[in-house]
Amino acid sequence: MTLDVQHEAQKRIEAYLGRLRVRLRGMNREDIREIVEELRGHIQEKTEGGGEPIATVDAVLAALGSPEELASQYVTDDLLARAEVSRSPWRTLESLFRWASLSVVGFFVLLISIMGYFLGGAFILSGVLKVIHPQTAGLWLLPAGPGDVELSLRFGFGNAPVGGRDLLGSWILPVGLAVGCAMVLLTTRVALWFARRYRRSSRFFVRGLAI
Repeated sequence: MTLDVQHEAQKRIEAYLGRLRVRLRGMNREDIREIVEELRGHIQEKTEGGGEPIATVDAVLAALGSPEELASQYVTDDLLARAEVSRSPWRTLESLFRWASLSVVGFFVLLISIMGYFLGGAFILSGVLKVIHPQTAGLWLLPAGPGDVELSLRFGFGNAPVGGRDLLGSWILPVGLAVGCAMVLLTTRVALWFARRYRRSSRFFVRGLAI
């Protein structure tokens, strides 16, 4: 084993970690340092006594995937962790959009969350707009054909629907706020529950233990 071969093997490791470090920009500097050092240690551990150094290093790095793919896992894990701490709907959605780019499950969780947030926001908005449009905003029961009816959450723009009935009247304000806030809270909790399960299932890979 020559020094030139060892140098080339180490050079490839550092090049890989350098590309990874660039893709991790935006994360906490200390977290980036820990990730890079942990990966360096595991790569070196896997390449010790593994035969021809360059071929062994190439095999280990190939098993990890590209630095871009690995960094995306780390960044997604970081965003989901931040969302769990803040419990902010905006931060939750931000992390879900990132997760959706990596996983089919993440995509469906994102869709469900968008629908939950949209419906919760609609209830809140309908209740608030009842103050501005007392005759037309609210939860309405509308005719939808012979012997059929449908519920419609209206914001008050336009005329009152013909043949419709305002079910809650002024009660839509407290009810809309309560139901809307509850739906936003529930959506956030469900999304973070799925995110937590995803992070647990991918923890060993994300922490570099898969190599």
